[in-house]
Formats: sequence, structure tokens, C-alpha cells
Amino acid sequence: MDKDDITLRLAQQPQADALLARSPLAALVGMLLDQQVPMEWAFSGPYTIATRLGTDDLDAHAIAAYDPEAFAELLSRKPAVHRYPGSMAKRIQQLCAYLVEHYDGDAQALWAGAGTGAELLARLKELPGFGEQKAQIFLALLGKRLGVRPEGWREAAGDYGAAHVYRSAADITGPESLAKVRAHKQEMKAAAKAAKGGGAA
Repeated sequence: MDKDDITLRLAQQPQADALLARSPLAALVGMLLDQQVPMEWAFSGPYTIATRLGTDDLDAHAIAAYDPEAFAELLSRKPAVHRYPGSMAKRIQQLCAYLVEHYDGDAQALWAGAGTGAELLARLKELPGFGEQKAQIFLALLGKRLGVRPEGWREAAGDYGAAHVYRSAADITGPESLAKVRAHKQEMKAAAKAAKGGGAA
């Protein structure tokens, strides 16, 4: 897929979405931020960080080497990049340090060399801050939205890899699908809550 053909609608802000579409690291950081805050807030984070750093993209080497206190302050400025800017600043720096150590700071190299979906999933799960679910969602996002489709990617992504579903960030193409994904997440949350309470009303 040509980079110019890639459109993402995760942040619901044209400039923030354009950065996610062209920058593998921005997409990874957005996925990392996608917890305990609305999806649009999480995925607009990379653009906010780049803007505050005075650059038009994120650089793993620069972020990994950034003074931790100053980086936490950068994320904490109003409007904050996340509900927990301090701990997320630390996680982003850990992610960037990992990419520098293992992939020379090139996030795209993470999937460029993966021969199968299972191999790519294993690589994603090794990233700081990426558990099984987050890794599967990002794998589905790569396949569905960014044209990265190693053999068996749908199977490796589990339920998130299925076509014509509205389960995660991988399925968002605009406000309508965002609303459907949000409704699905709320249903899942309610089901989990009910299960925890032994099904009692």
C-alpha cells in the first residue's frame, strides 16, 4: 500500500491522523497511550508530543535520550497528553529505548522483517507496555489500515483480525465506526462487570 493511500481517522483530527498514517513510531506511541482515556485523546497524543518538541515527527533516538523529568513535564502541560502523563512519559521513553536498542530506532523495522503474523505478534509482545491484547489490536491495525499483511496476520490478531467487525482501533474509519467500536467496548465492560458480580443485577 502506498503511503499516500493510507488514511487513518483515529484521532479525528486531520493533522494528528496524518502523522499516524505516515509515522510508524507515532502509530506505536498512539497505541501505547490507548488505555484509560478516550481513543481520540490517545491517538492525538503523538501529534501533541511532536508539536511540543518542535518537530513534524517523533524520533525514537531523541525521545529515548530526552531528560525524563523534562519529558514528563512536556506531556503534563495543559492539555495533558494522557490522564497519567508522568507514567506514560516513562513508558514512551522505555518503548523508544527498546526500539533504539533492537531496531536502531526504526519502528517500521519491527514489522518489515517479520515473515508471518505469529512472528510479528511475538515481536509486538516484546515491546514495553504491549501485552497480548494491545499487540493483537496493533497487528490488526497494521493489517487493516496500514497494509502490513504478513502471512497469517488475521489469525495472529485473533478476534481483532476478523473482517467487518467493530472491536478496536483497527476498525475505525470515521466517526460512525468510532461510535460502533465505543459501543462494543462499553458492552464488553458491562459484561465483564456482570461476570465479576456473579451475574447479579
